[in-house]
Amino acid sequence: MGSSSDSKVTGLESKRATMRLRDKENTMIQVEITEDMKKRAWAKSREMGVIKNSIMNGDGNIAGFIGEEVANVVIEGSISNTYDYDIVDNDGTKYDVKTKRCTSKPKPYYDCSVANFNTKQQCDRYVFVRVENKNRRWGRAWVLGWLGHDEYFEKSRHLKKGQIDPSNNFVVRADCHNVAISELNEFRRSKC
Repeated sequence: MGSSSDSKVTGLESKRATMRLRDKENTMIQVEITEDMKKRAWAKSREMGVIKNSIMNGDGNIAGFIGEEVANVVIEGSISNTYDYDIVDNDGTKYDVKTKRCTSKPKPYYDCSVANFNTKQQCDRYVFVRVENKNRRWGRAWVLGWLGHDEYFEKSRHLKKGQIDPSNNFVVRADCHNVAISELNEFRRSKC
């Protein structure tokens, strides 16, 4: 009884959810990776070497530093490179930049991650970036959005190393906390 109207509601909810995901895809800010960004990132990466608890054993350093450069195009602050945060904006808000490499434009249902050993960082916000790397070449980059430090952990799903993430079948490389891109706050486009 009433199953016809139930399926209509479910179908309508599904359509709305799909529309929200498409809208979220349009809120990602694409940023050009310049040669100067790459040069600064390479210099910082060589200087840093392999850091303790590196999930990628140092291979992610260059992507992380490019991510900081990309995020700062939108934030318009100063890059600080401390353990606790990477960028401070003009209002004093401290951002820690979390970057992942990718081979195509991110989808709103893709996850953003904070490793478990980074949960005590003294930042105000996390900003998430994807940098495209195909055939060992840096392509496009996207600033996906941000969440406040505490809000991030309230929304996140906790995953353990070796666990298979049921949302994407990815084998988790380190204990982490994940939130979908669609759950992030967006930056105003006027800053680009």
